[in-house]
Amino acid sequence: MEEPGPAAVPPEGRGRDERSLEALSLAGGGGAAAAAGRQLPEGRRATLASALELEGTVLREGRLTQFVANNLERRIRLSGAPRGEPPAGGGGSSIPAIDPGALQDVVALAGQVAAQVDELLRNVHCGLQALTALSVGCIQTYRDGVESLGEAADLSIRAMYALVARCEELDRAMQPVPALAKRIRDMKGTLERLEGLCK
Repeated sequence: MEEPGPAAVPPEGRGRDERSLEALSLAGGGGAAAAAGRQLPEGRRATLASALELEGTVLREGRLTQFVANNLERRIRLSGAPRGEPPAGGGGSSIPAIDPGALQDVVALAGQVAAQVDELLRNVHCGLQALTALSVGCIQTYRDGVESLGEAADLSIRAMYALVARCEELDRAMQPVPALAKRIRDMKGTLERLEGLCK
């Protein structure tokens, strides 16, 4: 909590602050001075820090002001008491009482939020299950494709080896063909010469 400068407060707000701070100072010790017949000087007004010091501990670090209230537990207990009951410790409290209707509204809203969170978690669970099933299906399809590709590649390799073996057999079987072709050419030449003699 930063302590505002005097120039940042408008005149009407400054009057209200001065009246409230004067009431705090009177409650904290100025009342005792008035009861003893002493009056505060007219120009003297309690600042925000001095008024807070009457109600608790003020710690300043640069422009940062920290405030710890006295009797904090008592103030919390007083804030939780029903509105019709007087405070147990006596004296006034600036902390308002908690409205039971507001608490019921908060409980109802908390129940709605919990129901919505449960529904959201169920939807997320269903979505994750669907995504998991889809992922499993994709992985199984990929596995089947890889296995089929492996089998097809194995069959192709075996067929290629069989074709190479058949080609080697055909090559061995075709070895007499050149000699036979030479004999056929020789026979053809002989026939041509005989045909020339017959003419």
